[in-house]
Amino acid sequence: MEIYVVKEGDNVDAIARQAGIEVDALLWANQIDYPYRLAVGQALYIPPLGVWTGAGGASGAEEVSSVREAGNAGAVSQEKAALYVFGYAYPFISSRVLSDTLPYLTDLYVFSYGFTAEGNLVHPISDDRWMIAAAREAGVGPVMTLTPIDSSGTFNNNLISALVRDLSIQQRLIWELGRTMQEKGFVGLDIDFEYVQAEDGTAYAEFVARTRQILNLFGYTVTVALAPKTSAEQRGLLYEGINYRLLGEAADRVMLMTYEWGYSLGPPMAVAPINMVRRVVEYAVSEIPPEKISLGIPNYGYDWPLPYERGVTRANTIYTLEAIQLAIDHGSQIYFDETAQSPYFYYWQYGIRHEVWFEDPRSLLAKFRLIEEYGLTGAGYWQLMNFYRANWLMLEELFKRFRR
Repeated sequence: MEIYVVKEGDNVDAIARQAGIEVDALLWANQIDYPYRLAVGQALYIPPLGVWTGAGGASGAEEVSSVREAGNAGAVSQEKAALYVFGYAYPFISSRVLSDTLPYLTDLYVFSYGFTAEGNLVHPISDDRWMIAAAREAGVGPVMTLTPIDSSGTFNNNLISALVRDLSIQQRLIWELGRTMQEKGFVGLDIDFEYVQAEDGTAYAEFVARTRQILNLFGYTVTVALAPKTSAEQRGLLYEGINYRLLGEAADRVMLMTYEWGYSLGPPMAVAPINMVRRVVEYAVSEIPPEKISLGIPNYGYDWPLPYERGVTRANTIYTLEAIQLAIDHGSQIYFDETAQSPYFYYWQYGIRHEVWFEDPRSLLAKFRLIEEYGLTGAGYWQLMNFYRANWLMLEELFKRFRR
């Protein structure tokens, strides 16, 4: 995968000429709009010849169909899935963003369903039937995501304890899950529970195993999202109730939530620094077969006002194209942290200095290389609400190497 980093005085015509591609291909792959301004330090993905046809899309039917063949309802099978690719999306996602993204996915994870303390299923506030239909029409499997969100729409980890400690509540919820999945046309279930109490860790894994045992009988798969642990003894509420070995055995697949080191209330830093992501992967493959593991990849970054003050400063979520445009508008140079393998920059606005960390082709390539190095099953994206074409084109290149 060829990546070019913009230097002072560069322009799109010169870069395309040097790369030996059409300038329109460079613009399309990197979503560069008129007047085609660039930021010094900006990373550009150089698409291979033939990817862009001049018709506004990938030369694409073969590539798109190959991605659709990469999995079957999320089943764990090397014959069916050379690379398993999915992402989470809310029902209020733009129809244009969804249609642009679907050709690159194996499954679409619909976020999110919750449940009550009695085990009754809580549906999303927004209607999700349209995105389920769009996924199926595109040959992509829609997957229901279950989180401990109560009927008021609030995250409540006490619901986890109530659920895993009471078999009758589990039975009611599993029955409602199965009925709803059948009615709406889902192909699988993703269980995304965070802040599981340490004393509930074993019971949680047993709940996942019980759910999988029942739903597998009807052709549904069960996946689990795992907090990013680096050891079995890792302390903290986010980690102690998540037993990698037991959950790896209980589920059809798992996804490592390898992001949020840099988060909205924390100090400025990379969202998914590769040095930390690697540590999580190294531990995960020691407990779970790599062919069951997907690497979590963030499709967002953060913009922090400075100076950072703990408990006061709150960063704003920012997407890759927004971050690049912000750097361009403020004449900021984009830097690259070699340890974290992540881009960042600074800018001033209304007398306040800001620090921005985001994802670009270089940081994404570092994560793709981890998938290759450890033989993981694929990638899972949080979240799909904005479309960054370079990511998907690069993932296509990775997919081709997996097939070879």
